[in-house]
Amino acid sequence: MNYYVVTGAAGFIGSKLVEGLNRRGIREVIAVDNLAQADKFRNLAGCEIADYVDQAEFIANLERWEGAVEAVLHQGANSNTLESDGRALMENNYAYSRRLLEWCQDEEVPLIYASSAAVYGGGREFREERECERPLNIYGYSKFLFDQYVRGVLPHSSGQVAGLRYFNVYGPNEAHKGRMASVAFHAWRQLTGEGRIKLFAGSAGYRDGEQRRDFVHVDDAVAVNLWLLERRDVSGIFNCGTGRAQTFNHLAVAVINALHGTHATVHDAVGKGLIEYVPFPRELEGKYQSFTEADLSRLRAAGYPGEFMTVEQGVAGYVKELQRK
Repeated sequence: MNYYVVTGAAGFIGSKLVEGLNRRGIREVIAVDNLAQADKFRNLAGCEIADYVDQAEFIANLERWEGAVEAVLHQGANSNTLESDGRALMENNYAYSRRLLEWCQDEEVPLIYASSAAVYGGGREFREERECERPLNIYGYSKFLFDQYVRGVLPHSSGQVAGLRYFNVYGPNEAHKGRMASVAFHAWRQLTGEGRIKLFAGSAGYRDGEQRRDFVHVDDAVAVNLWLLERRDVSGIFNCGTGRAQTFNHLAVAVINALHGTHATVHDAVGKGLIEYVPFPRELEGKYQSFTEADLSRLRAAGYPGEFMTVEQGVAGYVKELQRK
């Protein structure tokens, strides 16, 4: 029997990938994760898996899986952009990923892995090219460095290697991420708990709440992963976003309208005290992306046909799901 390995399987995108595999009738899933944060188990409770393996045990005993793996979907990582322990983060995000890639190449097993738009830093161009990559923090650097290693492997690779540079992913199964959860999640939690959404005041040349990000629903990110899984001839590093930058104000209003069943504008929401602007945090100065927008040219050239939800579409469904819990 050949298994599909999903690392970070109890996490946000990883657990949604396991769900996606299950929907395709695939239950031979090896879920790899670190459940030191025990509450993450809830993300897997509704999934069908063949086995659970701790992330440290898995990488230390790869020989156990020789000849038994169909593909690896590598989502496991430390995604804390404010992480101060650079050694631990590089071990988790770079060294672990490199070892896994080398094993996949030896086994001729496809590896589809999570990269990040953090590799682009404060730039204004978001193309999968070296001149556009200027990470602002050690998290972004760890993802950038592994992408660079992959670039060296691709010309002589023995199996599919595909990296997805996720932009701002939001959607179900992210509550455990705490402060690293999406803007959409925090906006919903603030609105239901405090009656207002807090956004950053103007910074880096942007007016209040007008910083712009490419917000992509987790279901769309999963769809790109599964599309790659079916096309073993497609390798490379690809952006995974909508290709549309939308303001934080826009997203906040989408949450408000979805929750209240209204058609409010930003002006309406601010006037009613539903949006509050707070000072930009000093600890984020020089480490924050005020603008991101995926260039999807390479993904489209590879043949990906799928469309991506707008903030209005994605947030409406997400808020309904949050309200059910």
